[in-house]
Amino acid sequence: MTWSKKLSHSSIPWFGIGMSVIFLCSLALRFWGLGRFNTLVFDEVYYAKFANNYLTGTHFFNAHPPLSQYIIAIGMWIGSHLPIGQDNLNGLTGSLRSTWSYRWLNALTGSVIPLVVGALAYALNRRKSFALIAALFAATDGLFLVESRYALNNVYLVILGLLGQLFFLKALGQNQRRWPNLALSGMFFGASACIKWNGLWFLLGVYMIWVAAWVMQWLRWLLKRARERSKKFLPPHVGFREDTEVSPLQDSEGVRTPLQNLTQLKLVQFVGNFAIIPVLTYSLLWIPHLQMNPEPGFWQAQHDILTFHEKIGDGPKVHPYCSRWFSWLLMWRPVAYFYQTARTPNEQVPAYPPLPAGAGKYVFDVHAIGNPFLWWLSTAAIVWLLWRLAQRFIQGDGWKFSLTSSTWIALYLVLGWLANLLPWTKVTRCIFLYHYMGASVFSGLALAWLVDRWLRSDQTQYKSASVTILLVVVAAFVFWLPIYLGLPLPIPHYQLRMWFRSWI
Repeated sequence: MTWSKKLSHSSIPWFGIGMSVIFLCSLALRFWGLGRFNTLVFDEVYYAKFANNYLTGTHFFNAHPPLSQYIIAIGMWIGSHLPIGQDNLNGLTGSLRSTWSYRWLNALTGSVIPLVVGALAYALNRRKSFALIAALFAATDGLFLVESRYALNNVYLVILGLLGQLFFLKALGQNQRRWPNLALSGMFFGASACIKWNGLWFLLGVYMIWVAAWVMQWLRWLLKRARERSKKFLPPHVGFREDTEVSPLQDSEGVRTPLQNLTQLKLVQFVGNFAIIPVLTYSLLWIPHLQMNPEPGFWQAQHDILTFHEKIGDGPKVHPYCSRWFSWLLMWRPVAYFYQTARTPNEQVPAYPPLPAGAGKYVFDVHAIGNPFLWWLSTAAIVWLLWRLAQRFIQGDGWKFSLTSSTWIALYLVLGWLANLLPWTKVTRCIFLYHYMGASVFSGLALAWLVDRWLRSDQTQYKSASVTILLVVVAAFVFWLPIYLGLPLPIPHYQLRMWFRSWI
C-alpha cells in the first residue's frame, strides 16, 4: 500500500491536521514582528500613503487600479482602532499610524494563500496528498512571505486570481447549477485586474485552456469524419485501426478531472461569465475612487495608467533591481526591500542617519527572494511538463484521441504558467521578480503534482526523490528565513545566504 493510500485509509484526519499546521505556521510567520521597521518599506511609500489618502479624503493619482488601496485602507482604519501594535507609530503615510495597522490585513491575506493553493490542487483531481504538498510549497515560498508582511498589493492580485481559477474548476465539476460558481469566478478575475492589470493573466489562462479544449475536440471531429470517408473506399476485408495509445501521463488510478468537462461551457455562457462579468466588476470597483477623485474620469484614468507605465524606462538607471522576464525562471535578480547595518542585534532599526560603510557588524535585510530550491525545482518541473506535452501532441494526443485526466492537468498547469509569463516578454518597462508570482504558483503546483505522483510510485528511487525534494525545500526555507523576516544577521552569516552577486 502506498504512502498516500495509507493516509487516506487512516482514522487520523491527517489532511485536516496538515492543512491546519500549514495555515497556523503561515499565520505565525507573517504576524511575528510585523511592526518591525517603523518606516515605509519599498512600495509602501505608495500603497500605504494612497490608502491613507482615502481615509483623509486627499486627492491623488495612482498608477494602478484602486482595489488594493481600498483593502489596505480598511485594514488601516480597523488597525487604528485596536489596541494591538500601537507601540510603533509614524506619520509617514500622512497621518499618525502604526506600522501594524497598515500591514496586518496583508499578513492575514498572505496566510490564506497556501490554503487556496491547496484547494485549487484538490479541485484538479480530488487528491488530498497533492493538495497538502501544494499548500506546503506555497507556504515555504519566501517571496510570498515577504510580500505578505508589508502594505503591498501582489498578495491581493494572486489570491483573487487563484480564487477565480478555483471557482472555475468548481463550476466545471458540476453538471447542474454551475452558473453561480462561474459568475463568482468572473467576479474574482475582474477584482484581480482591479489590483493590477496583470491580474488579467489568470483570466487569460482560462481562455487558453477553454480554447484548447474546443480546438482539440474540433480536430478529433475532423479526423473522425476523414476516417469515415476513408472506410467507404476501402475493400470490405480491410479494417481500419483506431488509435488506442495511452499517454505516459495517464493516471494509473483513473482519477477524473473537471477539466474534461470544458467543452460543456458554450460560447454564450463563457462570454457572459468571463468577459461581461469581469468588465462589470472591474468598472464597479472604481466607483469609490471616482467619487473621491472625480477628475480624471474613468476612461481618462485608464489612459493615464497606460501612458504612465509606457513612459517608465528600463535598466539600472531606472531601478537597480530591474530584471528581465527570462531571469525569473532561475531567480537571478531578487529585490532588496530593506537594508541597514547595525552595531548590535538589538539596535533600533531604521536608524537615521545610517551607519557609515564598514561600521556595522549586523545586517537587517528584507530580501524579496523566493525559496531558491523550490524555485529552481519548480522551473524544472514545469519545463519538463511542457516538453512532455509537446511530445504527446506531436504524436497525436489531443487530436487523434482524447486526453487522459493527467494530461489535462499537465496542460492546465502549463497554460496557466505560460499565460502569467509570456505577456511579460513584450513589456519594455522596468519589471521585477515579484511580477512572476502568478506564474510561480503554477510551476509550484507542477512540482507538487510530480512529487505526489512519485510518492505513489512502486519504484523506490521515485519515492526517495520525492522525500528528498520535500526535505530540501523545507530546509532551504528555514535557512533563508532570516532574510525573509528581516532578522539581524552577523555580516558573515548574511553573506553566506547571498550565493550570487546578482542577489545582492
